[in-house]
This record gives sequence, structure tokens and C-alpha cells, in this order.
Amino acid sequence: MTDQSSNQMWGGRFAAGPDAIMEAINASIGFDQRMAAQDIAGSRAHAAMLAATGVITDNDAEAIREGLLTVLSEIESGTFEFSTALEDIHMNVEARLKEIIGEPAGRLHTGRSRNDQVATDFKLWVRDQLDAAESGLLALIGALLTQAEAGADWVMPGFTHLQTAQPVTWGHHMMAYVEMFGRDLSRVRDARARMNESPLGAAALAGTSFPIDREMTAKALGFDRPAANSLDAVSDRDFALEFLSVASICAVHLSRFAEELVIWSSAQFRFVTLSDRFSTGSSIMPQKKNPDAAELIRAKVGRIFGANTALMIVMKGLPLAYSKDMQEDKEQVFDAADNWMLALAAMEGMVKDMSANRDSLAAAAGSGFSTATDLADWLVRVLKVPFRDAHHVTGTLVAMAESRGCDLPDLSLDDMQSVHAGITGDIFTVLGVENSVSSRMSYGGTAPAQVRAQVARWKEILG
Repeated sequence: MTDQSSNQMWGGRFAAGPDAIMEAINASIGFDQRMAAQDIAGSRAHAAMLAATGVITDNDAEAIREGLLTVLSEIESGTFEFSTALEDIHMNVEARLKEIIGEPAGRLHTGRSRNDQVATDFKLWVRDQLDAAESGLLALIGALLTQAEAGADWVMPGFTHLQTAQPVTWGHHMMAYVEMFGRDLSRVRDARARMNESPLGAAALAGTSFPIDREMTAKALGFDRPAANSLDAVSDRDFALEFLSVASICAVHLSRFAEELVIWSSAQFRFVTLSDRFSTGSSIMPQKKNPDAAELIRAKVGRIFGANTALMIVMKGLPLAYSKDMQEDKEQVFDAADNWMLALAAMEGMVKDMSANRDSLAAAAGSGFSTATDLADWLVRVLKVPFRDAHHVTGTLVAMAESRGCDLPDLSLDDMQSVHAGITGDIFTVLGVENSVSSRMSYGGTAPAQVRAQVARWKEILG
């Protein structure tokens, strides 16, 4: 097959021949231009260090600094012309810098390589995203705390297997998500601390013979220290993998909550009302109000998981040090970051705006024999009945109530004594849902006093 016929298979996409194909597969400027600010920050720090160590003159360093600021201004204003022929953001910036300041631009790359340059830029970009995720999580946790405090004593059904289990409080349910997103916050902070080592100065893979000061550039860029091994510094993408892992776990929590909001806002449950800002109507059914934001958050998990898996596969077989495969590390991270930040913001907005329907929650809390466990516990605690026997007695009473179409508190004392003669009128003090939740005073329990204590603890943690 000739080159011409081969290119025709692309439908003219690469009509210029193999050179066009190579340019297209090799270029990353279409996506890595998102790291322009980080690239310029790294170059400014590097130039200042080269001048401080006497590798370049102060005049050259000043020209580089001013030229880079001009390039950044052009990029931010949208007047910069990116070229795929120059492959990536690093070469695009350097080429434009040369047009602006001339010969001094050629001295900027002394003592570094594109390998440590891209690793530094990418780390800086991911670090910024971790900071954004921290802010998003703090805002979401704050919104949940507000909901929890307002509904600390509002009863609702607690579920297992999506079946009514025991009554809990709205505040307790909200605080469960505070704990989940609190762990996500911890992971974000932990990942940021671990990744905060500078690759700059590792050069291509072996370091450099120039008398550079890596401590200086690390400090200038906000890193805690320079990375200790040049081979690892240029080939490490653990920071990106950890970012995606943290994002994936958080996305699971966001999706679980989104699923509950979809269920709770349905006509069958009516536990919550979502604001119009995060819902849409139907094109054909005027009565409908669809929880689209929650459904889209639920779907974002697929993209974030996919990015995590994709980068794992890219990295899994690479020998040290740098390989061009690693150019495939960014698009997945960029996409996952965009969707994670959007999901966090949307969930915070929904939580802030949503209204819990207290009457519907309370009505559901008392259904489904939700206080059966309280009855069994009372038999054990007051009558000293072995728990397995108490379980059997309670099950018999539940069957009786079910056959009569009523709930446990609606049975008479005579009904109960027909199953176990020792039951007294005191039993009715534990069968109400309000009594049930108030009795759950163990640490981390659903009692309103415990919920308020946990809200106060988290407010203290967050300052």
C-alpha cells in the first residue's frame, strides 16, 4: 500500500503524509497549554536561580523574567498563537520568548530538561487542583453541618438493604456524609503533603554538572524540598495517580449521596425538595421535576474511575526513566479534575438549597416496624430475656401487627402479654420513634444530643 493510499484511509485528515501523522501523535499543545501558568512560574524560578548561582548574568535573568511576563500576559489575554509544530507548552513558550528578547532566551534551558520541566509543571498543576478540592470539600462539609444542626432531632427512617431498619435523625444522616467527606479532605491534604517535592533540576534523568541550587527553586515554587533522586523525579507520576485515587474515592461518596437525593426527591419518598436551580422539568410531562444535577454527579464517577484506570495502565510497564508514553498522563487528569470540581460544587449547591420535608420523614420513620429492635432491647434490658429469645418474641409481635395492618405501638398490652406474660405498660415508652432515637446515646449514635456533639466537634476541627 502506498503512502498516498494509506493517507486516504484517514479521509484527508493527514493529507500531508507521514510528517503530519507524526506531528499529530507527538504534539501535546492541544491540552498541555492548560499548564502555561505553571510552566512560566517554573521558568521564572529557574532563571532567578541560574543568575543567583552565576550560571547566567543578572541582565539575562531580568530579560527572561520580563519576557516571560509578557508571554503570560499574551496567553491570559488570548492573543498567544499556539503551534502544534512546536509540540508542547514548553517549546511554545520558549519560542515566543526568543521572539521577544532574542539571545538570552536560549540560556533559560541551561541545567534543565523538558523531562524535569514537565514533571514540575504537572506537579504544580495537580497541587493547585488539590487546593481547589480542599476548598470544595470544606464548603460541602459546611453545608452538611448546617443541615445536620437544623435537623438534629428530626426523625427519619434508617435503612439497611433499602428496607426500614431503625429510626434515626436527619442530622445523624447528614453527619454520616460529613465523616465520609472528612476522610476525603484528609486524603487530599495527605496527598498534597506527600507530592510536594520539586523535580526541577533533575534534568533529563541524571542531574546536571552546572552548579544549580535546587533548594532555591524548590522554595520559590512552594515545594517543601527537592526530590532526592533524579531518575525518580522525572519518571514519577505517583502524584497524579494519587490525585485520581483520591478523586475516585470522593466520587464514590458523591455518587452515593446523589443516589439518595434521587430517591428522596421522588414522589414515592418526598423526603427532600431540591431547589429549581439544581432540577429540570420534563419536555412532555409538566408535573415532573427531575433531579438532573444529582444524576449527573452520579455519572461523573465513570469518567473519574476511567481516568484512574487509564493512567495506571499507561504507567504500569515503563522502565526508568522518561518515556514518551508519559505524555498520555495529562488529558485524563485534566478531565477528572474538571469533573470532580464540578461535582463538588454542584453537590454543595444542592445541599445548601435543599429542604428536608420533616413531616414526610417522621411519617416514614414510624412505618415498617422500625422500633422492633427497641422492643427486643427492652425485653433484654428490663426482663433479662436472652437476646435470641427476645428476638423471637419481637418477631411474633411484628407478625401479629402485620396481620392486623397496624404498627407495634398500636398493639394493646394484652396483645403483647399473650406472647410474653412479663411485658408491662412500660414497653410503650420505648416504642415511639422519638423515644427510640433519644435512647441511642452511645458515642456516634443517633440521639439528638450526640448529633449536636458531633456537629460541635467538626466545627472545632474546621476552626
